[in-house]
Amino acid sequence: MTDLPDLPAPEHGLVVTQFLTVRDVRVSSQFYADVFGGSVVLPENPAIVRVANTWIIMNPGGGPTPDKPDVTLRAPEAGDPVSAFLNVRVADIAAFYADARSKGAQFLTKPLDRGAELRCYLRDPDGYLIEIGQATGLLHGITADQSPPTN
Repeated sequence: MTDLPDLPAPEHGLVVTQFLTVRDVRVSSQFYADVFGGSVVLPENPAIVRVANTWIIMNPGGGPTPDKPDVTLRAPEAGDPVSAFLNVRVADIAAFYADARSKGAQFLTKPLDRGAELRCYLRDPDGYLIEIGQATGLLHGITADQSPPTN
């Protein structure tokens, strides 16, 4: 279903959205609609899914265009280094984790206590990393435990 009045087109100021290069627009947009309770605003060209107070825009990869010369877009390949990821904050991480798993989401670990927050990660159908976090200690001035350095 298309809900064109819900496009990310501000009347004043600006709106920040997330763009993802995906392999299968239908599969990816359905993932974000299902797992995050989003709504498909536009099914393709580009696909737009509204999730809470933001939008995720998705299209297949491709070569340079006049407005982005020398830029090629592609979905991540297994083993690619991660330089950015989606960060989703939830009120109840245990409930979100259980609900998302029941919808087929595959997490890297269960939610772990990092001191300032509880958090876990999952990947979308294209391999994009998504952090799910719930503020806990941070609400009381406790900052995150630092991970030990890797050699």
